[in-house]
Amino acid sequence: MRAALAIVLLCAPAWAGEDWSRFRGGNGEGVAADATPPTDFSDPAGLVWRAPLPPGHSSPILSGDRIYLTAAEGGARADAGRDKVVDKGGVLWTYAIERATGKALWRRQTPRPRLERYQPTNSPASPSPAVDAEGNVYVFFGDFGLLSYTPDGEERWRMPLGPFNNVNGHGTSPIVAGGSVILLADQDTDSSLLALDKDSGQLLWRAERPESTRTYSTPSLYEPAGGPKQLIVPGAYSVASYQLDTGEKLWWVRGLSWQPKSAPVVDGGRIYVSSWEGGGGKPAAEIPDFDALLAQADKDGDGAVSEPELLAVEPKSRFALIDLDDDGRLDRRDWEFQVAKRTSSSALLAIEPGAGRGDLTDTEAVQWRLEKFLPNVPTPLLYDGLLYLVKDGGILSAVDPATGEVVKQGRLPEAYDKYYSSPVAAAGKVYLFSEPGKATVVEAGRDWQVVSQHEFEEPVYATPAFDGDRMYVRTGAALYCFRGR
Repeated sequence: MRAALAIVLLCAPAWAGEDWSRFRGGNGEGVAADATPPTDFSDPAGLVWRAPLPPGHSSPILSGDRIYLTAAEGGARADAGRDKVVDKGGVLWTYAIERATGKALWRRQTPRPRLERYQPTNSPASPSPAVDAEGNVYVFFGDFGLLSYTPDGEERWRMPLGPFNNVNGHGTSPIVAGGSVILLADQDTDSSLLALDKDSGQLLWRAERPESTRTYSTPSLYEPAGGPKQLIVPGAYSVASYQLDTGEKLWWVRGLSWQPKSAPVVDGGRIYVSSWEGGGGKPAAEIPDFDALLAQADKDGDGAVSEPELLAVEPKSRFALIDLDDDGRLDRRDWEFQVAKRTSSSALLAIEPGAGRGDLTDTEAVQWRLEKFLPNVPTPLLYDGLLYLVKDGGILSAVDPATGEVVKQGRLPEAYDKYYSSPVAAAGKVYLFSEPGKATVVEAGRDWQVVSQHEFEEPVYATPAFDGDRMYVRTGAALYCFRGR
């Protein structure tokens, strides 16, 4: 019996741990409770394999014996205006990689009927895949829409979407919730939240979101006691809840910044939502409303404001960023969003909605609010009774989730960089990766301490994934598999 057990243990597959089925695993919390990953990436004995890949910012997703991610290969980068670029002629791919070896089991080319703009720190392959319980794969590209594949790479269905009015490219990833694939499709015009049947690709419902512009967050699932399952969806200036099976908007909280990027973190009945963006916080009295703007600037009396008219009264304004529908004239909607942007505040909110409905902004549902030391892109990490926030410049803060009090804050040594990868945690450690590729491992706790650092010398935008004693790290050049001792 002992010999048989030994054989079983020795032959156990490398993927014996839990799957990591969406961006940041689980419900987007970034925590692997039973994983024992490495703590020193400089140890050559810990590197299991390195698989070169075309560029892409999507994070590795784990299911069965496979890893899924997307990539963009070839083509020439070209100026697309408004400080944006496109990849001309490049190919978009979905990859399935064997967990044990790093071998590419299959890759599928995505249709590319258009080339959308994106900012230089983004990629046409930024959204991460999602998988369902049967191992089917779901991917989203802004240049096409949604596609689904079987675990063996056979196409199940496709749903063309767009074109999108999103000058920075896309960052939101699809998720699977129940029998639905959920996609947040916020943009500067015609924002919406979509639910598709995961097996057929047919549209189940569409929730219009006229109150929101560009958003790069991925929704999370919230299951209140005795209530319907809900989707928690950040947006411009607010966060909202939608009933999973119908798309009905249930409640919302105002008081966030525009173009949020972090995903919401759900912990039982409490939800943490972070949204940071520069340029807000101005008193409303200092900014004219639309009627006052017309009185100052509308010299031709057409009821709108052209670029020369705006610059005559506000010479420092960037017209292209205010003209949301890109029609060369500012209307009331364009200007009201500009006013909201300039008066908005960055914030991390702790919300306990309970059975609340409607506008919960000025109610006890908002437990606390933090407005400093917030991440731009990375999602906060809730781990072992603390919230961890990593801000550009390598500033790591540990926050008491009950009160919002910062209990320790410090700079990560020699990692004073920008951060796009979100922090993740396992085995008492927090893992952080800066844009230039500096990996920092921190001992978690109210007096957190740096355990190790490693220079990958390759940029990192993706968020790592855990699997038992293995950790998968995607850089700008490759996917790495490390094993803990």
